[in-house]
Amino acid sequence: MLLLLGGGVVATAILTKSKGLGGGWLLINFGWGLAVFAGVTVSYASGAHLNPAVTVGLLIAGKVPGGIGAALVYIVAQIIGAMIGALLVWLAFKRHFDEETESGTILGVFSTGPEIRSYGWNLVTEIIGTFVLVFVVIGFSRGGDPNTATPAGLAALGAIPVALLVVGIGASLGGPTGYAINPARDLGPRIMHAVLPIPHKGTSDWGYSWVPIVGPLIGGAIAGGLSYALLPIIG
Repeated sequence: MLLLLGGGVVATAILTKSKGLGGGWLLINFGWGLAVFAGVTVSYASGAHLNPAVTVGLLIAGKVPGGIGAALVYIVAQIIGAMIGALLVWLAFKRHFDEETESGTILGVFSTGPEIRSYGWNLVTEIIGTFVLVFVVIGFSRGGDPNTATPAGLAALGAIPVALLVVGIGASLGGPTGYAINPARDLGPRIMHAVLPIPHKGTSDWGYSWVPIVGPLIGGAIAGGLSYALLPIIG
């Protein structure tokens, strides 16, 4: 659900002959926020584990029932889900992909990329953006009675707050890299870009692909570690 609607809003805004062509950055930001809203709503059973960086941060913060084993299952499922979502976006926009001749535009539907390529600084941007995401998620889940059985994950915030958080991160910090802030969101669709029969698609830019994986994982881990000192449990 997350990647179907998130990738779909990008496709709507940038693909040739789309009715939403030229919708702009704010449309994409709000579309991704609503995609997160939908994803959180339907994945309540796991605590809305949609993002490996959030899962890692919550694991470090001691908020993943089942520990490392459960976290690994979540991460594998997140990547598979992202691939399925990207496949559905391709099916929905098949004729538009066929008529698009700009390889960069096609790749932009599936994965993120920097406006100014500087791997070190691109990494910093992804670390900071993901830190904000995970730190706020942990902040919500740390409040109240620590013995209350609150689901660990994005569901701890509720669908609307986390959607607004993602819109805020995109609007404030998304300009340099397109704010992956989620390794599965970038890796799963990038794999599908590589394997799908899309005319004029060009390279999948694997040289950059490590940045939206490593950066968010570092940002999530830092948020999880700092949460013990900066987000004390109350109640």
